[in-house]
Amino acid sequence: MKTFQAEIDVMPKKEILDPQGKAVTGSMKNLGLAEIQNVRIGKHISLQIEAENETIAAEKVELACKNLLANLIMESYTFKLEQI
Repeated sequence: MKTFQAEIDVMPKKEILDPQGKAVTGSMKNLGLAEIQNVRIGKHISLQIEAENETIAAEKVELACKNLLANLIMESYTFKLEQI
């Protein structure tokens, strides 16, 4: 068995309103940072997985994302996998 580190980013889909991101974008103006626009806020998930190889590890991470970590109706996800 090998150990892999997965770094997963879950973000609201572009067509979905992001009220948290909108609030932060508005606050940027108050900080004198009006040039920062279209803030989108998501979540970052880091996990380790034991698997025979990288392909199997990636399949397990995909399952975790689709079934638990991301709401696929409103969110999309990407991940990077590295053997440690």
